[in-house]
Amino acid sequence: MTRRDTIIYWSGFGVIMALLIAAPLVLPPYWARFITEILIWGLLAMSSDILIGYTGMVSFGHSAFFGLGMYGAAAALLITSQAAIMTVLPKLLQDLLLLIGERPNLLLALAFGLIAAAAIAAFVAYFSTRLRDIYFAITTLIFSQIFYVIIFTWTDVTGGENGLSFRRPALGIPGVWTTPFTPETLHWFVLAVVAGSYLILRRVMRSPFGMVLQSIRENEPRTRAIGYAVERYKIVAVMLSGLFAGLSGVLYAVQNRFAAPDFVFFIISGDAVIFNVMGGIGTLVGPIVGAATFLLLREGLGRLFGDQFPYLIPLGFIFIAIIIFLPQGLLGFMRRWLNK
Repeated sequence: MTRRDTIIYWSGFGVIMALLIAAPLVLPPYWARFITEILIWGLLAMSSDILIGYTGMVSFGHSAFFGLGMYGAAAALLITSQAAIMTVLPKLLQDLLLLIGERPNLLLALAFGLIAAAAIAAFVAYFSTRLRDIYFAITTLIFSQIFYVIIFTWTDVTGGENGLSFRRPALGIPGVWTTPFTPETLHWFVLAVVAGSYLILRRVMRSPFGMVLQSIRENEPRTRAIGYAVERYKIVAVMLSGLFAGLSGVLYAVQNRFAAPDFVFFIISGDAVIFNVMGGIGTLVGPIVGAATFLLLREGLGRLFGDQFPYLIPLGFIFIAIIIFLPQGLLGFMRRWLNK
């Protein structure tokens, strides 16, 4: 990037951040919450873009990472009051959790959610990265459905189809400083996490590691031929992607105070792919734009047609039109328009 491009980029980033910071102060409560939810789904889509856009691997297993992040956070927030969950944990961990007490702990929720998502991502990556193209996609889909069935049927621990409900943790560090979340502080917390995640992933994708991932996307045999351990890079990419998908699941759990098996179903993975295609793959920002566009269209069409007409039909036609006329996504179209 030239100096001029860098100035324009960071100026635009600052303006967007300022608008998002001000959103809960000027918007009605419903729409402020809606913007918060867009940020969370945007983070899920951005995590998926690591594989789809930068590594050339289409994953339909992100619902597993997202859902396990939710359930990991739920376990941390419920664990001292759920006897069934406590019994499956090691004695040392049980003693530690009882010492912490029954008050919901945000740091513990983040830790449990990320550990659960990272562990599942490592497991899935070990097996699925041995395959390529459609075989990789189908394998990730099968794994997501396996975890969905486990969560749906393990009623004593996961609540089954009813899911788990819990209290929202306080913002801060236990024993040092805590304050209850308000709609405004929750929005700012989510915004800070999503913005930080974007900056971290942007730096990673511009690093030598990210360049190798893009090389795998463009020509995997040649990347292997010049000496890179392609399988190892793929495994790390899946784990990194799963970690940030799990982080989005933790945020969703904290915002909505529940975890349900529906969020482990493969439809969530399909939504993440749609967000990427609509916004523009291989951009990190594009998937967030795609998530915002899709969710706003769904909300608007749902209000316009109500129950009288299946609003997903016009939404489907809009998605098809974007694929045909804007193959690089909305962000790619905006870039071309600005460069004219």
